Amino acid sequence: MKVLSKLLMLLMILSSFLAFAADPVKDEKKAPAPAAEYKYKTPKLNRAQFDALLAHPEQLTIIDVRRPDELTKNGGFAVYLSIQAADVEKNLAFIPKDRNIVTVSNHAGRAGATADLLTAKGFKVVGAVGAQNYEEEGGALSKIVPPAPKQ
Repeated sequence: MKVLSKLLMLLMILSSFLAFAADPVKDEKKAPAPAAEYKYKTPKLNRAQFDALLAHPEQLTIIDVRRPDELTKNGGFAVYLSIQAADVEKNLAFIPKDRNIVTVSNHAGRAGATADLLTAKGFKVVGAVGAQNYEEEGGALSKIVPPAPKQ
């Protein structure tokens, strides 16, 4: 019986070493996923280019194609027209044709696709911008803080 209990104890000790060896190191940082290549005809704007357009707000319409939860989480620009990317085509009547348009998404992917669509429909699109890219380049985004739930 003593031999069996010693053998079981040895197996437990060895299995615990294997379990710890299988755990990934928690301090090890994961490499960031490579950014998706921008492949749209509409130019992707950097912070300086977008700031130059923001200097003339009377000539500009910003269309943010992100979901409301993305706007709340990441922040956005002070004034914009919010139309989610999937709904742009059915809301073309609400988009002014006499102004320069900049489309916005997190990293300009959806913004670029939407901008190309709007250009094909006859709108004056001057660029697409990624809100998170803009912030990474030192630009300030407006953050919307949702109210606390009522109790």
